[in-house]
Amino acid sequence: MGQIVPDLVEQYLGGLNRLADPLLVEIARQGEEQKLPLVDAEVGGLLRVLATAVGATRVLEIGTAIGYSGIWLAGALPPDGMLLTMELSPERARIARDHFARAGLADRVSVIVGDAARMLVKVSGPFDVIFQDGDKQLYEPMLNRLVDLLRPGGL
Repeated sequence: MGQIVPDLVEQYLGGLNRLADPLLVEIARQGEEQKLPLVDAEVGGLLRVLATAVGATRVLEIGTAIGYSGIWLAGALPPDGMLLTMELSPERARIARDHFARAGLADRVSVIVGDAARMLVKVSGPFDVIFQDGDKQLYEPMLNRLVDLLRPGGL
């Protein structure tokens, strides 16, 4: 059984990803080369399905990295939707912005550079989906603030 996603779900989502997006394949390869802890395509597909299922228009992501999971999430948003994503590394944020632009999603993504634990006090909700994928040691300290930013019934 998978560590995060049960095998049957992963196989189903893998089948949905047969027509892989060349940009996502390229970004995943870059992530592997840089040894970044990116989600895999099946989890990316799950993120997109979940965001679509709740009709998300506002998504918050902690831990942009080079934009891989953000592309999956932003791709589920309507043209007037917004993904707010936070990244500690200015270099990774720059690369992510380039990837969002190449994916045709730059108009619905805002990349904030800085320490998410500090930046969250400046963010206003509600968000339909929040994907906490930053520093694992900050999950618990950030939890209450993230819950406050989530709309009732959000994910």
